Amino acid sequence: STRGWSDYLRLPLHPKSLYIIRQYMHDGDCGCLEAFGQGESLLQDPGCVEELEDRLHFYVEECDYLQGFQVLCDLHSGFSGVGAKVTELLCDEYSGKGILTWGLTPVSSNILMVGIFFPQDSQKDVYRLMNTALGIVRLSSHSSLFCPLSLRGSLGMK
Repeated sequence: STRGWSDYLRLPLHPKSLYIIRQYMHDGDCGCLEAFGQGESLLQDPGCVEELEDRLHFYVEECDYLQGFQVLCDLHSGFSGVGAKVTELLCDEYSGKGILTWGLTPVSSNILMVGIFFPQDSQKDVYRLMNTALGIVRLSSHSSLFCPLSLRGSLGMK
């Protein structure tokens, strides 16, 4: 039985390196993390922030000379909000360290199945556009360097 994306990994990861967002698991009963505000609100919960900080400090304490952080974040979904709050947390906690943030976008925002083209719902396109815009602004404001990364010239937008 599959409970999360980490069940598909072939590499064993340290348990402290995984943090599964239980409110938005892919079991069909929970909603999707679609909007920037949803992702941002996840890290408003003090329990969530405390657990994230504990996991982060576990690795930071192992470093002899911490130079900085790399953050990879999906810009099209609510994970742009999660990434914005994480970079804000890193910027506040480790102000002298570099933060390199990669804003990732999918190749296409359209679905192509069995030769039939299905245009995406216009509300989802608005969410993607707003998530991308808010993500770029917020991620770049808390990063030493922000680099959007896409295989298309339009950041995955039409």
